[in-house]
Amino acid sequence: MNYNQIYIGGEWVYSDSPAMIEVENPATRQIIGKVPAGNAKDVDRAVLSAKAAFEAWSETTLEERIVTLRKVYDHFAAKKEQLIQMEVAELGQPIRWAERAHVIGPLARFDNYIKLIQDYPFEEKLKHATVRREPIGVIGCITPWNYPLGQVMQKIVPALLTGNTVVLKPSQMTPLSAMVLAESFHEAGVPAGVFNLVTGRGAEVGNALALHPDVQMISFTGSTTGGREVGKLALETIKKIALELGGKSPLIVLPDADISLAVGTVISSCFDNTGQTCAALTRMIIPKADKEKIESLIIERSKAYTVGDPTLVDTKVGPLASAKQYKKVSKYIEIGIEEGAKLIVGEMPVPYEALGDNGYYVKPTVFTDVENHMKIAQEEIFGPVISLIAYDTVEDAIRIANDVPYGLSGAVIGPLDLANEVATKIKTGSVYVNDGKRDINAPFGGYKQSGIGREGGIQGIEEFLEIKSIFNEPQPEKL
Repeated sequence: MNYNQIYIGGEWVYSDSPAMIEVENPATRQIIGKVPAGNAKDVDRAVLSAKAAFEAWSETTLEERIVTLRKVYDHFAAKKEQLIQMEVAELGQPIRWAERAHVIGPLARFDNYIKLIQDYPFEEKLKHATVRREPIGVIGCITPWNYPLGQVMQKIVPALLTGNTVVLKPSQMTPLSAMVLAESFHEAGVPAGVFNLVTGRGAEVGNALALHPDVQMISFTGSTTGGREVGKLALETIKKIALELGGKSPLIVLPDADISLAVGTVISSCFDNTGQTCAALTRMIIPKADKEKIESLIIERSKAYTVGDPTLVDTKVGPLASAKQYKKVSKYIEIGIEEGAKLIVGEMPVPYEALGDNGYYVKPTVFTDVENHMKIAQEEIFGPVISLIAYDTVEDAIRIANDVPYGLSGAVIGPLDLANEVATKIKTGSVYVNDGKRDINAPFGGYKQSGIGREGGIQGIEEFLEIKSIFNEPQPEKL
């Protein structure tokens, strides 16, 4: 799975840099591929190619763009089995979860954007004006390692359908599936320069994209720290910015709630993808009266989350994605113990130096007796770690839920009327009530330090459009 070229101007070309980045399988710690470590010169070539292609692409009809993107979709969907195996290998996710969350889900997003945009009103007539929604220009898309295809689809598909051109920088840790996507663009005969891909490190390729004067917008998904830095660079030239960042999402269990439903919801949210999900429900806020019952049930239900080889169909939890993640999550578990929280599920991982040839496995972990001021309750761990926080009153639960720097997602389990009322008071971009079904047309994004802008649905399309007001009605004659 070695890709020794990058994709610019409709062609596979060699990077200006001779250096390569190795891609590691986190389950085996074997090197499974290499991609170019691109640099600022590569970014400049890609941006200039996208800029040159923008005028013609932006002037195509929506129908023409839909036909072109549908061809890409068909080529990409035909590679489904290859992509599943690739996500198991480069991300270490169990095969069933890789298929559902990392391949079928992103393909559904791709297809849904095509359907959603067909009747979109790019022009609206007001009483005395016409409001037009127009493509922005060259879009720099910087995507994370934890959902290598999902986040790519949320950016490039609406950007291209609305008439923009794109330069994509996938994560250096999980770039292989994005390379397969680039192959699909090439096979579909997409006009040269409309889609470009430059692999490399964030500090070089990502920063160069953010600073480039011919990039009109940056769409970034990653940590809040990373988003803050990219945002600062992008504002050097006053680019439009869309940031989908971190989270520390609460699940409030109300009095008289279905405790079984609450426990099932929180552990699947936090243990799937090995906890490496920005919207994972990592803080379970529980009534003091139900504390012991919830603790007992969460201990029992956690046993079903088997940790091991991601190629096996019975595995529920794979390894963390990298040595860096292993060290980070291990440190937070150590901090939780030092802060006085009680470990009721899981254990302290072995030191990184003692791993030997083993993969980056951390067992699902649950702390109880957590106070909301503790680091494990305030900071994004990005691993399979849940904090149980007890409350006295519902008002107290709402205060605890909102008392973090983040506001990405949340959930409420309990009697429906009260649960809906509490949902309106949680300061997050998404709230699930009684494990409500997610709507693919609903926007996704966060309050506070969880980001700027939205992805998904009509709002996710509109992120990639500029708004122009045209006043073309003659003035009445003045006396």
